[in-house]
Amino acid sequence: MIQDTAGSLFGKFILVATLNQTPEQIARDQIDQRLSAAGFTVQAMKSVDHTAGTGIAIREYQTRVGPADYALFSEKVPLGIVEAKPDSWGAKITTVEAQSAQYAAAELKWIKNKDPLPFIYEATGTITRFTDLRDPKPRSREVFSFHQPTTLKEWKSQAKSFRAALQDLPALNSTGLRDCQIGAITKLEASLQEDRPRALVQMATGSGKTFTAITQVYRLLKHAGARRVLFLVDTKNLGEQAEQEFMSFVPNDDSRKFTELYTVQRLSSANASPHAQVHISTIQRMYSILKGEDLAEGAEDAPPSERVFSKTPLPVVYNPKLPPEFYDVVIIDECHRSIYNLWRQVIEYFDSFLIGLTATPDARTYGFFQKNVVSEYTHEKAVADGVNVGNEVYLIDTQVSKAGGKIKAQQLIQKRERQTRAKRWEKQDAEEAYAASQLDRSVVVPDQIRTVIREFRDKLPTIFPGRKETPKTLIFAKTDSHADDIIQIVRQEFAEGNDFCRKITHQADNAKSTLSDFRNAYYPRIAVTVDMIATGTDVKPLECLLFLRDVKSANYFEQMKGRGTRVVAPDDLRKVTPSANAKTHYVIVDAVGVTTSLKTASRPLDTTPSIPFKELGMGLVMGATDEDAVASFAARLARLNKQLDAPEKKRIEDKAGMPLTSLIRDLFDAIDADRIETLARQTTGEAEPDEAALNAARDSLVTEATKGLTAPLIDLLDTIRRDHEQTIDHDTLDTVTVSTWAGEAGENAKSIAADFEGWLATHADQITALQIYYSQPARRAEVSHAMIKELLAILKSDRPNLSPAHVWRAYAHLDHYQGKTPGSDLGQLVALIRRATGLDETLTPNEDRVRRNFQAWILKRHSGAGEKFTGEQMAWLQMIRDHIAQSFRIETSDLDFTPFDAQGGLGRMYALFGEGMTAVMDEINEALSA
Repeated sequence: MIQDTAGSLFGKFILVATLNQTPEQIARDQIDQRLSAAGFTVQAMKSVDHTAGTGIAIREYQTRVGPADYALFSEKVPLGIVEAKPDSWGAKITTVEAQSAQYAAAELKWIKNKDPLPFIYEATGTITRFTDLRDPKPRSREVFSFHQPTTLKEWKSQAKSFRAALQDLPALNSTGLRDCQIGAITKLEASLQEDRPRALVQMATGSGKTFTAITQVYRLLKHAGARRVLFLVDTKNLGEQAEQEFMSFVPNDDSRKFTELYTVQRLSSANASPHAQVHISTIQRMYSILKGEDLAEGAEDAPPSERVFSKTPLPVVYNPKLPPEFYDVVIIDECHRSIYNLWRQVIEYFDSFLIGLTATPDARTYGFFQKNVVSEYTHEKAVADGVNVGNEVYLIDTQVSKAGGKIKAQQLIQKRERQTRAKRWEKQDAEEAYAASQLDRSVVVPDQIRTVIREFRDKLPTIFPGRKETPKTLIFAKTDSHADDIIQIVRQEFAEGNDFCRKITHQADNAKSTLSDFRNAYYPRIAVTVDMIATGTDVKPLECLLFLRDVKSANYFEQMKGRGTRVVAPDDLRKVTPSANAKTHYVIVDAVGVTTSLKTASRPLDTTPSIPFKELGMGLVMGATDEDAVASFAARLARLNKQLDAPEKKRIEDKAGMPLTSLIRDLFDAIDADRIETLARQTTGEAEPDEAALNAARDSLVTEATKGLTAPLIDLLDTIRRDHEQTIDHDTLDTVTVSTWAGEAGENAKSIAADFEGWLATHADQITALQIYYSQPARRAEVSHAMIKELLAILKSDRPNLSPAHVWRAYAHLDHYQGKTPGSDLGQLVALIRRATGLDETLTPNEDRVRRNFQAWILKRHSGAGEKFTGEQMAWLQMIRDHIAQSFRIETSDLDFTPFDAQGGLGRMYALFGEGMTAVMDEINEALSA
């Protein structure tokens, strides 16, 4: 007996076949089961009975050009045909589309239909492809299973298919929409009209992604005849927030609210009403519905990407109550964390357009949406347009935060149970050291929390000058227990009551009402959370984020920062923070090194806060073109613009010859990396312009953007600015090791660099990579990925406070480095070692040095009289260059892996370079390690 493994796709159907069945017969049996599940009664021609069900599928139905494998009917109305093939045809199933179309176009026996049947399927035992001939450009697509007969009959009765109706969408009424929203909707509709199955909308946090999506949903329902749309979220909190936005949305061409025009249902059970035009659901609930299982309590509270399964979950299966065609469009909110692993199959179950919404896509997000990005609206652009506010970073560091501590033998210590918080006292048996990473997890040092909170409290007049009350502040804690410790200490140090500081976590009572008060009421001034409002939650009056936990994920950190970027009207801000004039920026208070422990997508725009406004402006007037100066000046102008009244804006526009918003946007555009690279390519004609060409292109763009800046304009701007700002004096407390704006800790940077160089020198004779760099630098081409990885592991174990990201920041400050930070610890570490050992005079990213050395090597090779590399050889050498940039050298064994294996691997390399292959690899290792 043979059991059908196609159940991995269809789940609950098990096929039992006799051993003498052919592959064709096995496939037919599997297709029969899928048709039956969709609602078709499968019949032989001699057994036709149209009363047997709502739809029948007749095998081997005769047409004028021969028998079709299956003809589909509903109430005697012919709908389409199915061309069946065995599983071995899976990779070439599209080659039979012409044959399927012939059957669909042919006249059916006894029916004598004049028009082609509109619906065509090609199917094997595991794959089903579908074409709707009513579409403007009929294109087959893979579907989870066959559509139901009632669906096909309904579609056939309509004048147009959904894809055809999309071609008739009227021009967008842009009233009340931001430019970024107009661009996103316009390009998204163009993508839909081109029948692109997936599209990614990337918009900065706070720029109105949900509003954009609802506007699009409204247009699809009203003008394109969409039947149903699924708005998919990954937490219950985000679902509730989306529901509120649908309820409050009023289209710009109707005075009624969205929910007065269409039915919106947020799914709280397995009942998805077919009469609702919009369903809002967590992806966890949709998975449980498709599986026919109950949803575990609390399963919707946290993002599914954080869920850990004790065993491999089963795949989704066909659900006749929620068939694949149930939705025309699926919108996936926060898609950067909802489209992978188990959850991906939920999204791909539906025969729908997939639209992703995110502020922080990564490489996997781009890949899933097939690089069809219809909107790229970054944080920097949002700040330039006044849609977001930028940030400043304030650093607080303490001795315990940095180096951990030590418990002495025989010391009387307190033990506390994590959940119940029951306490007991005991003596410490032996001396025990604990690392900073153990704080607030296995070891709690109340005075460390107290020192940070006290320093934060004391420096609030510095961070937010002129305020009479604590700005709305969100503290990120490590755990629920840690949050409780923080709350008690905050209340004590600020000498305030319970309402002043409250917890907003999944485990907290009244978390929803507390969140509402945090948004709209005077109290609480400070909220403490772990994950509940770290992403997606809108708290517009929030002005300060205090990090008492580190974050490893760059995307997650960007989402957390996004809580502060929201713009709020001055009057609305003053309702909860009376002494505030306007929300001009938000402040990240970094007490754990979170801003230096990973590479983030958006950095503080004002990277030189210690340089006076007028000095920055006059530097640009006099020809300064460096990125930090331009970004900092533009960020300060964006902040100033939030405070201006109409007469002040008019004075500036008259003096500048343009609105201040246009000047800000031009400045940000001038340092946009894509614009710089495009201009450099156009100028040099090189596909990969070198650093000098990029710098020249940037200088040209900055010069053009600043040509309207004059000394009188800077004077006017500075005069107006001084009316809105006041001078602040920075000082520190004795117990705090660092308390300063990021970028100003010059002495601290020297200390970090000295510690790093001292550690390297101490271990120069003990670690292979350091032996080479210190004693035999001519052998640096031998330094491998494994050697650097070993060195990093020893460094992290011995001196965790000397993480490459932390040391990189110190050297960047000392060297006035203004370029990008390498994305990996290994890449940073190699560049730091070369800088510390004197191989590089200034901080130089490994990738930049490798590319520069590669260009020099190729130029040297091609300038001589020897044989030049061919185009295909150059392509291989460029792959090797990129490999060395990440792995530091190329070995013969590397050719068997990505990306070389896809191009033929070692064999292809030998075919291209022959006996000289090894010599070329040795030469490029030597040249690129210089």
